[in-house]
Amino acid sequence: MDSTLSSLVNENKPKHILYAYEEIESYLELVVEYCESGVRLGNHVVCIESLRLYPQVLKKLKERLTKEEMEMIHHVNNFDFYLSSGSYHPPAILEYFTRTVQPFKENNIRFQSWAHVEWNTMKAPYQHIEYFENRVDEAVAEMSFSLICAYKRALMPEQLQQTLLRTHPYVYINDKVYSNDQNQMTHL
Repeated sequence: MDSTLSSLVNENKPKHILYAYEEIESYLELVVEYCESGVRLGNHVVCIESLRLYPQVLKKLKERLTKEEMEMIHHVNNFDFYLSSGSYHPPAILEYFTRTVQPFKENNIRFQSWAHVEWNTMKAPYQHIEYFENRVDEAVAEMSFSLICAYKRALMPEQLQQTLLRTHPYVYINDKVYSNDQNQMTHL
């Protein structure tokens, strides 16, 4: 199964998607498209993004969304998110995310999330990343939301790619989303 991002978002079903980006321009366009599509469906969007890139995302969104729709976009600094405990510690990250989305869950408000994983992934032990991504996949199903995890392809050595492919049921490649049924993909 493959699909465009827009049609996937329009399904409004929980999905945990890996996106390995190469060019920042394409990256920015996709995060804006994902946020805009979510808002158009009535979803709030938790955008976990760097302080360096978020102003560009915000500028593009303000050109496309009304002031009221912009209130449905919620920024979380990705550095604070991933390193909230001082280092990459999956339980602390999961706790941070749970606190962030708790108001949506308590009030039955639909949401989706975008997470830009920008820290130096090569230094994080892969078993921690695998543990974290497996817990995230469980949370996506349990809380019924969609999440795109964006990693820069140039910072993804083969071992990290394999870990991420094992832990993401969907992969976004070449403007399409592919089902990674039983995690059968072997490379990006």
